[in-house]
Amino acid sequence: METRVAVIGIIVEKPENVEKLNAILHEYGRYILGRMGIPYHQKNISVISLAVDAPQDVISALSGKIGRLDGVSTKTAYSNY
Repeated sequence: METRVAVIGIIVEKPENVEKLNAILHEYGRYILGRMGIPYHQKNISVISLAVDAPQDVISALSGKIGRLDGVSTKTAYSNY
């Protein structure tokens, strides 16, 4: 199956949902190339960047599951490959 490289940007505004987020990321771990998380203490949020290589439907499913978490926002940027 053809895969694409994408970056998923995540902002967590409700820290109580980090455990649910981590469970989702663990479920899709085989597709994650790298992860960078930055706590922004002044605003009490976390900013997370995921680099993934997966079929487009898998990337969409991952982003959708993350975006359905309360207090969690996500946007995805796809490569042309």
